[in-house]
Amino acid sequence: MAKDRKQSEDYAGPLKRLMLGVLLVCLLGLFLLWRIDSPRVERFRAAVIDAVVPNFDWAMAPVTGTVNLLRDFQSYQRIYSQNQELRRELQQMQAWKEAALQLEQENARLLDLNNVRLDPRLTYVTGVVTADSGSPFRQSVLLNVGARDGIVDGWAAMDGLGLVGRISGVGDNSSRVILLTDTSSRIPVTVQPSGQRALILGDNTAAPPIDFLEDAGSVRPGDRVITSGDGGVFPAGLLVGRVALDPGGRLRLRLAADYERLEFLRVLRNHGGTRIDDTGDLIAPDAPPTAPLPEAPAAARLAPEPATPPAGSSSGD
Repeated sequence: MAKDRKQSEDYAGPLKRLMLGVLLVCLLGLFLLWRIDSPRVERFRAAVIDAVVPNFDWAMAPVTGTVNLLRDFQSYQRIYSQNQELRRELQQMQAWKEAALQLEQENARLLDLNNVRLDPRLTYVTGVVTADSGSPFRQSVLLNVGARDGIVDGWAAMDGLGLVGRISGVGDNSSRVILLTDTSSRIPVTVQPSGQRALILGDNTAAPPIDFLEDAGSVRPGDRVITSGDGGVFPAGLLVGRVALDPGGRLRLRLAADYERLEFLRVLRNHGGTRIDDTGDLIAPDAPPTAPLPEAPAAARLAPEPATPPAGSSSGD
């Protein structure tokens, strides 16, 4: 049994090599035959293809499936790369949209600042709000204009709609604005159309109360509130807001300024009223000095006065 197995192995090796050589020769001949450019060879090739290829569809199915799988994978790669590119473009578009919205809002506020009609004698400096230094106990913001721009303590600050506050603290390149809502703020105002004088008292809320009204019954919600100019703190006629009524029945102020979007503020140059050096008709002038009366002669001063006769007496007695 061992000898027969050894003899079969001795014959199998050369037979395999012979079959491999014949297969290679056939393939080489087929390759050469396929490369020959001749009408007869072309007809032979067509006949071989017609006879062999339709019968080998089952053998070509895995190849076709593999090719389709590779094509689908390549298509998926292209779709993935396009998706990533679209995501990047979308992020850029969102950033551009946000920048456009910010520019639109800034443009609208600047237009509001330019459209506000003020006293032509009042000039202003426009500043950008650089920081909100407010707290539960103090309401203020910082501007990027200061002493180098001519800012002075006490000047009024407005946004595009109404009064915001006053300058309280000036540096070389910045200044602090105390808002109307701060507890230290007291603004004299006039309520229109009734003409009632009042004070706006800051209480760290978005709607400060209106107090010290002479006749609260003549004031209605929705009435316009402007600065009165009393005390010389603010120029007269600046819009502050409108009257509102809280649930407790107290009159409060609905501010005209948009405190949630303070980006640009207009600081009004208020150099005070005109100095009056002449009293005019308002104050009576001092009385002119009176001349002294002339003195009587010395003889007249020394002469005795004549006696007055008693009543009822006659000269004949």
